[in-house]
Amino acid sequence: MTSFRYRLLVLIYSKGALLMSQHKHSHQHSHSHSKQLSFDDPQRYALSNRCTWTSVFINIALTIAQVAAGIFSHSQSLIADGVHSLSDLISDFLVLIASYHSKTPADDDHPYGHGRIETAASLVLGAILVLTGVGIMYSAAIKLENIGNLPPVTSLALWTAGLALIAKEGLFRYMLKVGEQLRSPLLIANAWHARSDAASSLVVAIGIAANMLGFIYADAVAAIVVGFMIVRMGFVFAWEAFQELIDAGLSFEEVASIRQTLMDTQGVQNVHDLRTRKMAHRVLVDAHILVDSKISVSEGHSIAERARKRVIDSHESVNNVLVHVDNEDDAGFGEDLPMEFPSREELLTSLASVLDGMPAPQQVTFHYLAGKVEADVLMPYDALKTKAAITKANQLIADRLTGHAFFSQVRLAANLS
Repeated sequence: MTSFRYRLLVLIYSKGALLMSQHKHSHQHSHSHSKQLSFDDPQRYALSNRCTWTSVFINIALTIAQVAAGIFSHSQSLIADGVHSLSDLISDFLVLIASYHSKTPADDDHPYGHGRIETAASLVLGAILVLTGVGIMYSAAIKLENIGNLPPVTSLALWTAGLALIAKEGLFRYMLKVGEQLRSPLLIANAWHARSDAASSLVVAIGIAANMLGFIYADAVAAIVVGFMIVRMGFVFAWEAFQELIDAGLSFEEVASIRQTLMDTQGVQNVHDLRTRKMAHRVLVDAHILVDSKISVSEGHSIAERARKRVIDSHESVNNVLVHVDNEDDAGFGEDLPMEFPSREELLTSLASVLDGMPAPQQVTFHYLAGKVEADVLMPYDALKTKAAITKANQLIADRLTGHAFFSQVRLAANLS
């Protein structure tokens, strides 16, 4: 069975809804980006819209015809198949309701948007389908216990089952043609959902035909089979929703592909703490990238931005990427990285004592590495005019740093401008 999310996306697509997501941008070495789906092609929208509503109206007609004919012809399996068609309608309308609310932009209470309304709807639908399928199976089992008292199934049931089979197969071929014409994987997925419905109608037709040939139990058995199919579909919906609610990640293959995309970004030396999760139709990615420890903040920012863009451009399902830039490999430490550095003000005060007797530096750059601090100090030209003066000053600094609490190295350079 195609998942509820496919039906959700098809209907959202057909209504031309813009699926809103946040564009977050952090200046603390992290960036995020979201895609929005645009449906600005009138012809594409019209074809998709017509296709989806054709499915809705056919399911309405089939539900009424199958349930009514099942009651009048005493066919339990036909009624079950009618309920199956009804479940598709419930799915469609739950989708419309969920998509209307889920496209609401993010707000203070829901900073990641309202996409999980879709997930909640999927969970509710799954529970409804499981209960419905169990009820159908139970009712059919009770009838099997009293098989001698069952009224015969009339030919009306067989004609209706055959009509339903033809209608669902025709709907499959129509939707598949439109999906391929539009190159829409969503419409194609929904087409195959219609094919799976046709399979249940085929089971019903066989059961009814066998009943009319004298195998009285066949109709009830077919009803149990259809009930099982409904239960299975409900479990699939509910399980997928449950996995999403507990933030289950993507498959190993998908994660490996995203990791490789990050690694192939120029300037990225390693990737760790790569995490993924789903929110309705969207995939959210968090990753730590390792870059050269001596580059500037702005260059690290640029590398992260390129890495983020590459992932979004290369992986269609990814709508949001948060990239954290590391200047050294802290893989395995997580949030408990044993590294507590003093503030810049405290470091400058401590550096002043190291530079005692020298002019005030024009610029100081700190590098926080392996639990210690390295400092690049740019001095006025008048202070260090010759190469020998620079070498002598650096040697003096090295002697003063022996056993220093913070600094592992301080490098002096002269401003020649």
